Amino acid sequence: MKLSPDVKQLILLALKEDIGKCDITSELIVPENYVGSASIIAKEAGVICGLQIAYQICKTIDKKLSFVALSKDGNHVSSTQKIAVINGSLKSLLTAERTILNFLQRMSGIASETNKYVTALKGTKTKLLDTRKTAPGHRVLDKYAVKIGGGVNHRVGLFDMILIKENHIAAAGSITDAVKRATTNKPKRMKVEVEVSNLQEVEEALAQKVDIIMLDNMNAGQIKKSLHVIKGKCKTEASGGITLKNIRQIAKTGVDYISVGAITHSVKALDIAMYIQQTKKK
Repeated sequence: MKLSPDVKQLILLALKEDIGKCDITSELIVPENYVGSASIIAKEAGVICGLQIAYQICKTIDKKLSFVALSKDGNHVSSTQKIAVINGSLKSLLTAERTILNFLQRMSGIASETNKYVTALKGTKTKLLDTRKTAPGHRVLDKYAVKIGGGVNHRVGLFDMILIKENHIAAAGSITDAVKRATTNKPKRMKVEVEVSNLQEVEEALAQKVDIIMLDNMNAGQIKKSLHVIKGKCKTEASGGITLKNIRQIAKTGVDYISVGAITHSVKALDIAMYIQQTKKK
């Protein structure tokens, strides 16, 4: 993962938030000449993600810290598996610990949960999409974690795709008027997606020759009827109320994409620990 200036700034913000003026406890207790070794261990099975972030945190705090990754982003790890080893100043290790774990645990949690949904889709043509339901400021990392877990990134934000939802339709008066307004001066090659909730809206959106029709909060039967009307004339996305229990049933309808907000907005962090021990004095 190549770290953008925005991601590097996010790391700096996270460190500033945690350290403030200084790590007062370590400053008062740990002598400057103490050296330590830290092992990052997975405490449960999952998909690891965020190792480059962990490396950058180490180097931001102390350039002399040695970070050795024993896995790669996207690898499945087992419980008790060692993911990385960091050696150097004991004080620096203690200061870096929580910020490293905060990023690793969240990103690995997203990658792991995404992979569960992707696994449930195996054997179908349907691809899993993420949403904008991400932690504020962390979108690029949340979406990177989705990709590492095997998912596909939807639009990054409000700027890179036209997605006409029910409130836009209400403001314009109809799907037809909303699409016409949106496409009159839209940038070339920018895709247009329209959210629909019934067959009448499906037919209206289809008549406007949009790129994607989002079938919102429809059950499998309603999706099948909608796909029969659409007949492959545009891509389709199912969204709303989709879980691991019903995603395969929805995918078997033949829909092109399924979007799930829960893989980023309600994800459980992967249990990862960092064990630090003093090795010697300098």
